[in-house]
Parts: sequence; structure tokens; C-alpha cells
Amino acid sequence: MTYGSKVWIFPDAELPPEGVNSIPGHESIIITNVSDEDAYIKITLLYTDKEPVSDLEICVKARRVRCLRTNEEKDFGKYTAEFGEQYAIMLESNTPVVAQYGRAEPRTVAFYTTTGYSI
Repeated sequence: MTYGSKVWIFPDAELPPEGVNSIPGHESIIITNVSDEDAYIKITLLYTDKEPVSDLEICVKARRVRCLRTNEEKDFGKYTAEFGEQYAIMLESNTPVVAQYGRAEPRTVAFYTTTGYSI
């Protein structure tokens, strides 16, 4: 049985700023690869007021999970998210994966996750 999809889109990405009680905001993309082959994933960032970025590539090993923090250079290189910037994230994989977006939202002291639109 095959699980997941090869394309995932998360239209509402925004790294939240510091909020209540100085709790730092964060956001991440969590990718699960349950297949027997490594997933090579191209990440495209789409912005409201600048050109898309599409030269980010990562690998999620076979039968593994990987969490990508959008404000960490080790995950997003020079394209780390800026606080309060509105953008969207698209993932394109060579093999089906399951992806999820998570955000710690300190302005309302909440943490939520959402599954993206998949094709």
C-alpha cells in the first residue's frame, strides 16, 4: 500500500513573532517517508511581494521522519523565514510522503498543526 502524496502545498505560512510571556514563536514542516526509498524533496517558497525561491532540496531517508524548522539555517539555508512574513510552502517529492505544517503561535498561546493540500 502507498501512503502520502508527491506534492504538498501549505498556503498559510508565517513565522510568528515573540508573544505572550516572551514565548518565542516557531513553525515547522514535518515530513514522514514510510516508503522503502529515500525521498528527495524540492521546496518552493511563494511570497506575496517577491519572487519565489525554488532551489531548496532536502532528503528524508526511507522509513524516517524529518522536521524542518523554517527559521533554522540547517534546514532552510539562507532562505530562513522572517518574523511576520506571509508566504506559502510547496513540497515536490520523487516518492509519496505525508507532510504536516505546525506553528507555535504565542500571540494567542496556541500550537496547531495542519495537513496541507496534496496531489
